[in-house]
Amino acid sequence: MIYNCPDLEDAIEAWGILPLLPVGIPGWSAEEQAAEECQYTPSPEGGWEWPLWKWKGGAIQETGCAYGKFIMGKAAFISKRLWPDFCNWRRYVSPKIAEGSIEEDILFALEENGSMITRDLRKVCGFDGPKMRGKFDAYVTRLQNAGYIVTEDFVYPQDKNGKEYGWGWALLTTAVHRFGKKACSPQRTPAESHDILMGHLRHILPDVGDALMERILKRKPGH
Repeated sequence: MIYNCPDLEDAIEAWGILPLLPVGIPGWSAEEQAAEECQYTPSPEGGWEWPLWKWKGGAIQETGCAYGKFIMGKAAFISKRLWPDFCNWRRYVSPKIAEGSIEEDILFALEENGSMITRDLRKVCGFDGPKMRGKFDAYVTRLQNAGYIVTEDFVYPQDKNGKEYGWGWALLTTAVHRFGKKACSPQRTPAESHDILMGHLRHILPDVGDALMERILKRKPGH
C-alpha cells in the first residue's frame, strides 16, 4: 500500500510502468494502491485534500522517471530504466513530426525555453484565445504519447499566506532535455525495445493477455 511519497516512489520503481489513475486493469494504478487516507477527499468548505495527487511532482523529481499521458490516454509514470525502450518504441509507432506543424512549434518552444508550464506554452504557441485549451492539450498529449514531451514537475499557485492551492500546472519539457539524447535513442532496434517492454508487462501483469498489452504499447499495424 502507498501511504506517503516515498511509498509512491518505491511503487514506480517496482512496477516500472504505473498509471496514476485506474485504466481498467484491476490494481494497476497508484490510486488503487494508495491507502484510504491518501484518496481524494472533498471538504465541506468546497476545497479538497488528495495527498496522492500532490506527491506526483516529488516522486518525479526523486525517481527521475517520466510522467505524462502515456497509457491508454491516461497519465502514467515510466521508470528511468524503462524510458529508453518506451521512448524508442513509441517514436517508431507514432506519426513523424511534420515540418511546419503545430507539434514542431511546440517542441521548438520547449527547446528554446528548457521547460514551461502548460499555460505559458499555450500562449507562446498562439493558443491563448477562447476555447483553445482543449485543442492545444490534444497536441501536447500526442507528443507525450510519442515520447517527445514529458512532465518534469508541477507548479502550484500560492495564496497570500504562501500556501499552495489548486490542481497545479504541469511543467513540461522535452524528453531529450530531461533524459538526454542517448536515453531517447538507445542502441537497440524498435523491435528489440518492444520485446523488452512486452516481457516487462508480462511480468507485472501476468493475468493480462497479449492483445491488451499490445494496446497498452500501441502496436504498429502490420508489425
